[in-house]
Order: sequence, then structure tokens, then C-alpha cells
Amino acid sequence: MSEKKSKKKKTVSEQKPVEAKAEEAKTTEISGEALEAMVRRKAENILPERIITELITKLSSRKNLTEQEINEIVDLTIQTYLSSIVDPGEPVGTVTAQSIGEPGTQMTLRTFHYAGVRELNVTLGLPRLIEIVDARKTPSTPMMEIYLDEEHRYDKEKAMEVAKRIEHTRIENVARSVETDLLSNTIRIVLDKEMLADKGLTTDHVVKVLEKMKIGEVTKEDDYTVSVYLGENVDFQVLMKRRERILNARLKGIPGIKRAIIQERQGPSGTEYVIITDGSNLAQVLKVKGVDPRRVRTNNIHEVEEVLGIEAARRVIVEEIMNVLREQGLDVDIRHVYLVADIMTHTGRVRQIGRHGVVGQKESVLARAAFEMTTKYLFDAATRGEVDYIKGVTESVIVGQIVPVGTGFVELYLYGKGKGE
Repeated sequence: MSEKKSKKKKTVSEQKPVEAKAEEAKTTEISGEALEAMVRRKAENILPERIITELITKLSSRKNLTEQEINEIVDLTIQTYLSSIVDPGEPVGTVTAQSIGEPGTQMTLRTFHYAGVRELNVTLGLPRLIEIVDARKTPSTPMMEIYLDEEHRYDKEKAMEVAKRIEHTRIENVARSVETDLLSNTIRIVLDKEMLADKGLTTDHVVKVLEKMKIGEVTKEDDYTVSVYLGENVDFQVLMKRRERILNARLKGIPGIKRAIIQERQGPSGTEYVIITDGSNLAQVLKVKGVDPRRVRTNNIHEVEEVLGIEAARRVIVEEIMNVLREQGLDVDIRHVYLVADIMTHTGRVRQIGRHGVVGQKESVLARAAFEMTTKYLFDAATRGEVDYIKGVTESVIVGQIVPVGTGFVELYLYGKGKGE
């Protein structure tokens, strides 16, 4: 009995150092220099420097990692990187077309409705994707997301002030009724008291704008009524044209911004207020006091190209396509979208993917002729005496030669001694 007890005690005493070592392995903190040396030793000649640096930074921020865990993380990173590398000769264009085109067949017409604004419905789904790749000059529903600076983003009243400065307000927006007197050649405008207050305007403001237009004699009849006498011998057509001019006269705000609404969002520093607009005018919005110019977004790609440059336009193309795909619940590798954006922007301007853009400007005559307008491209090329060197996929398929992808990407030459040598 005593022998069994002693053996049992011995077994327990032997286990204690093992548990202590395991606990020590968990809690021992590896120094920054040692961690960097471990990562570089395993990944130096495999991973790019940028990924190695990021990996070291991420691992350094995590506490109580054991040497084994660090090695496993580095091994997993290397494995993921190697599996994502494109092999030489892989037809990335075809893969990209398949990865976007196949889910695209499942897309539907969708619109997103902003609560509280009846007119603001943003086009999504397939119609929006077509707009982007066609590089339409103006989206069907242009809109902006305007983030505010530190002073204005946390106060709703201050955010409303910025929104009022941005929203384009015309006389038509604050008029309750507009009467046209054909006998006296007078246009009488009855202003809406509540709308004036909402837009931060007064009747005197309206009078000043009408006087600057110099289209007639302006009279303030009462607190909310203004009349414009157009003079004698004014025919009906002129009268109606001037009425239209008066209704469209700008009182305040930025042209192109039909509506500006305040939305409450959860930001990195807590709840903040963001302005969503119906319409877009990036160049003017960036100048408005209270706007954070680094975080202003618009879905108008050509506007971004004109104001911020081609790199910014490329970024918007990627973000807009990915937003459409995610909203539809479609999982597409972002690298395929990057390729589409690169093809659309690599010449320094945004081009559509079609006969008026990317396809119509290919070097190969046969590649151009294979898309929609065959005879036109062939005749034009014949007139100019163009030469096709049959180096691309499309033209190789047309003439029946090996396509330069995969194994066809490699040119193999056999050198040997001649007969009798």
C-alpha cells in the first residue's frame, strides 16, 4: 500500500514541471526582434516585403503568442499567398470575365430607398453594373456621401446648416403658387412661409435675386408675396419663358444637388451625422465650409476623374462594382474587379468596355472586328494598311493557331546537330 502511494505521489510530482513548462510557454512574451527574426527566417525569400512587414506588425500587436503559434500563422500566410499567385500564361482576362459574368446573370433590377426621402431611390443591381462598365457620363441616380469636419459632424443643428448651404434651392422650391396675369403682364409669386424658414431664407432674399435677373420691375406686395411686372407689349411665349426663368432662379446652394438629407451613422469616434445628397457636384461641395474633403464620396466616376484624377476614378470603379456585387450577395474576388478597373483606366482616362472604348481600341484588327462591327473595322484597317501580328487570344482563335495562354504561352525551340556532324 505504501509503495502504491509513493508511486502515485511520484507520478503527480513528475507532472508538475510539465504543467509549469506549458504555462510558461503560454505566458512567455517573445521580444519584437526575436519575432521579426522568426518571421523573416521562414518568409524572407517567399513573401513580398510589404506582406512581411504587415505580418510582423500584426503579430507584434498580439500578446502571449507562443513560438509554435507564430510559426503556424507564418506557414498559413505563406500557403495562402502561394495558392493565390497567378501562374505564367494563365488567361486572367477569361477567368475575370467568367467570375463576373456568371454571377451577373443572377443579378436583378434593384433600387435602394432612403428612409424619409420619397424621391431618393438609388439604382443598384445589373443596371448599375452596366452603367459602370459602360462608363456613362452621368449615373441614372447620381448621389454623394458627404462627411463633415470635427466641428460639425457631432451636432445635428450644425450638420443641418451645412446641408442648407449645399442643397440647391430655387424659387420654385419655396413658392406656394405662381400666378401669371396676361392682361397686366405680371407674374405674382406667393411664397411658402414654412419652406422659407426651412431653407433659411426670407422674402427680401427672393426680391434681391429677382432684381439681379433684370427681367422686370420687382415689387414686394406683402410679407410673402412678390410680383414682377414685365412691361408692355410682351407676347405670350416671352411671358412663359420668363416665368420659367423665375421659377428656376437659384436662391442658394450648389447646382446639381436637388436634395440633401442628414443621416445618423456610427463612426470610429462614436455617432456622427453624414449628409446624403440627391445629385452630385464634387468640385463645389469640396469648397463648402464644414465638409471634410478627405471623406467625400460620389458615384459619378467621370466627375471624380475630372476633379481628383484617374487613380481616384479607378478606386471608385472598384468600390462601386464591389458594392453592387455585395448588395446582391455575390462573392467575386476583388482582384478580378481590379483587372476590369485597370483596363478601363490604364490609358489615363476612363473608357467603357465596348466598341467605343476598350474593345474598339485594341491593336489587333481581327480582335476589333470580332466585336459587333465586323465590316467597318476590316474596311478601315484595309484602307490604312494595318498589319495584325496575331498575338492575342481572339485573333489566334479566328485564324486557327495555338492560343497564347497556358502551354501555348511557351515557345519551344529544339536545337540539334545537323546530319553528319
